[in-house]
Amino acid sequence: MKLSEIALILECRMEAAHDLDITGIAGIEEAGPGHLTFVSNRKYIRHIKNTRASAIILGIDLPPVDIPSLRTPNPYLAFARALELFHEPVLPPSGIHPTAVIAGDAEIGSGASIGAYAVVERGCRIGARVTIYPHVVLYPEVCLGEDVILHAGVIVRECCILGHRVIIQNGTIVGSDGFGFAPIGDGTYHKIRQTGRVIIENDVEVGSNCTIDRAAIGETRIRRGAKLDNLVQIGHGAQVGEDSVLAAQVGLAGSTRLGRNVQAGGQAGFAGHQDIGDNSVIMAQSGIHGDVAAGSVLSGSPAFDGSVWRRSAALFPKLPEIQRQIRALEKELAALKAQIQSGNEK
Repeated sequence: MKLSEIALILECRMEAAHDLDITGIAGIEEAGPGHLTFVSNRKYIRHIKNTRASAIILGIDLPPVDIPSLRTPNPYLAFARALELFHEPVLPPSGIHPTAVIAGDAEIGSGASIGAYAVVERGCRIGARVTIYPHVVLYPEVCLGEDVILHAGVIVRECCILGHRVIIQNGTIVGSDGFGFAPIGDGTYHKIRQTGRVIIENDVEVGSNCTIDRAAIGETRIRRGAKLDNLVQIGHGAQVGEDSVLAAQVGLAGSTRLGRNVQAGGQAGFAGHQDIGDNSVIMAQSGIHGDVAAGSVLSGSPAFDGSVWRRSAALFPKLPEIQRQIRALEKELAALKAQIQSGNEK
């Protein structure tokens, strides 16, 4: 494909002395002749002078470079779209594999693909062009919208609802029982029946080996456009707001409510019954133990203002030396006080 064609499709400004052929996309350090590469993070700018790529996608704010470039305000998005030009996803054939087990009253939309040994139980409704890979299990009364993709090993429990264009990666369980047990006086526990469901709205993607628990009463809801990384735990009755992004190993305890466009770094943990305001940023490994105002940036455990945390973190390695200095100053001060007292007595 010609670089000029790519520029037109990606809506980039081409800076090149002549047009050239592009045969693929590669990272800046791995790219070779014929490849288009990109830089979206400034720490990789130093690699531009050594790249063997034929052309590069760059931000409009970067200085001129010696190789042909495509300029755009959002180079990472342009790179993502460029990948689609050179990579066709491998899709299974449409239709139902003969080993799949489909309940007689299940509704299957047109163009659906259901793979080997998948199970679709009674009362399920599957929208058009849904792709269900092998060994997926849909419990009774599950509803899938159009263009849903469930990768191998996904389990969707009873009565859960998935909207249109939802993608769920391998091994994730939607609608497992929430962690609910009532203590009994003798030190044992009585299991609380989890009668609710999970609702996942349109355009949500869920990574591998996540667990999204059903609510004891009502619903657990993942709102439109949210993205969950691998190994994310969503507790019963929790809500994830529109376009929120949760990195790997984030955990939400029951009834936690994330607002819109919340970003949570890896291993961040949220105690239950909290409200996290819109556009908040929770840094990796932070522990959240209370409500968070909209637009906050928090770090640490227990979490506090991110800018204060960064300054504090810079001091942590110096604390032993600071302590020694303080003790030395205390000794000097004590000696000075003793000297002054002695002088007064004379």
